[in-house]
Amino acid sequence: MEKTKRYKKVKKNAHVNFPFPQMNHQEKPPEENLTELIEFVLLGFADMPHLQWFLFGLFLIIYIIILMSNGTIFLIMIMDPALQSPMYFFLANFSFLEICYVSATLPRMLMNLGTQRRRISLAACATQMCFVFMFAITECLLLAVMAYDRYVAICNPLHYPLVMNHRVCIQLVTGSWIIGIPVMTMQTYQIFSLPFCGSNQINHFFCDVFPILKLACGDTFVIEMLIYIVAVLFAVVPFLLILGSYSKIISIILKLPLATNRAKAFSTCSSHLMVVVLFFGSGSIAYLRPNTRHSEGTDKVLSLFYTVLTPMFNPIIYSLRNKDVVMVLRKLLCK
Repeated sequence: MEKTKRYKKVKKNAHVNFPFPQMNHQEKPPEENLTELIEFVLLGFADMPHLQWFLFGLFLIIYIIILMSNGTIFLIMIMDPALQSPMYFFLANFSFLEICYVSATLPRMLMNLGTQRRRISLAACATQMCFVFMFAITECLLLAVMAYDRYVAICNPLHYPLVMNHRVCIQLVTGSWIIGIPVMTMQTYQIFSLPFCGSNQINHFFCDVFPILKLACGDTFVIEMLIYIVAVLFAVVPFLLILGSYSKIISIILKLPLATNRAKAFSTCSSHLMVVVLFFGSGSIAYLRPNTRHSEGTDKVLSLFYTVLTPMFNPIIYSLRNKDVVMVLRKLLCK
């Protein structure tokens, strides 16, 4: 376990310089004890010292699987002429997003496990947090877009080519990617404007919001409320839209005359629902609980679900349950 703490002593009444400008807070530490924190220590899985190399090998294999599987799906969906519908366009973006999402956390975790040097600067920590949650917002919005695509395809099939034309698809995907940028940039700015003092140890494998807020000396109430507002807007609202879309889809499917048509429609949507439940379920439990109920061990387990396991399972769910994707993969393997 990394025990070294890196601080700079600050003279009495001196201004503390942080990578981000400071905000005014109601509570401040005593001036004689004020220090400037210049780096954090990501403890990760340091409480399991005998499993470090096992965990390194396990997460390295998982990372390689995620890169190869999502990368393969992304390439075949943008290159194969048979997979050029809006649904596969969204899936290609989703696979690329999963590569970006997992790359924001796993490489740093692997480096910490392999070298046992767990230090991370404030700037690097802020950058990691910003990208992790930008990609998380993108994933929430993209899953909602994919639900809307299935809603139009099943509930309004005659209007589907008109409603989901190429321009609309580009606009929906672009909006999903860029909306989270200003939101998380401002949120990260606010969090790292807080004064940090005392312990510099983050009991997590990446720079997550609540473990960092625990190290802040100032008043964090306003920032916590803003975090919950962002979570509601970009997680709860898309989730409710997805539920609304699929409730309508299910009601339409049940009215189909042939059992084969119902089975095909359910098969198309069930894979998407599995991803939605896995991602939104673990994420909602992690971030919509009151801060006083946050358990560090539970937070790490939940974070593994939505940052590691979901990106690993998504290609398996989409490829093995989609006949078109399976056929294209077979053609590639037979060449």
